[in-house]
Amino acid sequence: MADDKDVLRDVWFGRIPTSFTLYQDEITEREADPYYLLLPRVSYLTLVTDKVKKHFQKVMKQEDMGEMWLEYEGTPLKWHYPIGLLFDLHASNTALPWNITVHFKNFPEKDLLHCTSNYVIEAHFMSCIKEADVLKHKGQVINEMQKKDHKQLWMGLQNDKFDQFWAINRKLMEYSVEEGGFRYIPFRIYQTTSDRPFIQKLFRPVTAEGQTHTLGDLLKEMFSAAVTPNDGEKKYQVVIHGIEPVLETPLQWLSEHLSYPDNFLHIIVIPMPTD
Repeated sequence: MADDKDVLRDVWFGRIPTSFTLYQDEITEREADPYYLLLPRVSYLTLVTDKVKKHFQKVMKQEDMGEMWLEYEGTPLKWHYPIGLLFDLHASNTALPWNITVHFKNFPEKDLLHCTSNYVIEAHFMSCIKEADVLKHKGQVINEMQKKDHKQLWMGLQNDKFDQFWAINRKLMEYSVEEGGFRYIPFRIYQTTSDRPFIQKLFRPVTAEGQTHTLGDLLKEMFSAAVTPNDGEKKYQVVIHGIEPVLETPLQWLSEHLSYPDNFLHIIVIPMPTD
């Protein structure tokens, strides 16, 4: 893997200023003040919002508190999506702080999975890493690791420890010179305008002739409308980790440096703001 640790650190330590406000119909014993947090982009909502729950518990009776769930402008936020992905998908062109509404009643069963403990998040996270490694190395790297290595990946994410996480994760980013990259690139493309959760297909980082595939090549094949024709007007923003990478960026480099801790490149395609 190319040694570009500054990029890895910038991605890891990305934060989103967020304001949590209790939903107006929740029953409280006194007025609930908003709660403010800097949310880590690479983590998961249910992993970092214990303080939010405790804050609102102070003004509510226990019997009025069901499972906490979060919503932004009417959209329930999927806890199993990384935080940065949720923000880029639903709120990337809005002013900060990100205003999230907190609910303790009427859990939206059709929209959200239940998350009863951190074990549920860990199981989801590890299954994503295993799926990514099947695409990259036929699962050989993750399967050759010991259980303690798997635990170190999870604890590194859970405790926000960059070095602890990357000491193991770098092994998942390696490949031989002959291969010239991963077998396939683990990616998912999300759109706000589609009912389909995301696009995910097999795509190699190099062509059969050994040419490097770029982000633009991937988009042309998966979602061609996102690529602006030379004489056309730009209709979409293509966002990864809150930035718009140039479409000429090699896909292999993006996979090594801009993947989330789950080892997937989460690519968001959003219509250009009209105002």
